[in-house]
Amino acid sequence: MLGLETKLDKSWEGKSAAEVADAPVHALAGVTEQDAKLLFDAFGIKTVRDLGTNKYFRWAQAISTLAS
Repeated sequence: MLGLETKLDKSWEGKSAAEVADAPVHALAGVTEQDAKLLFDAFGIKTVRDLGTNKYFRWAQAISTLAS
């Protein structure tokens, strides 16, 4: 696949990047359905793509990179 097997819930291993991007956030290893609900309630995040493109997460990543 994409070398992401350890980053995904077992049920999503072997899926394409497009499938994973459109998957619910709990497709990521370690993210529970309750975590996904909290992300939705706080930020309107439903999918892995939503999480990866969320402006607050992107801002935090940029600040962290600049600080390094």
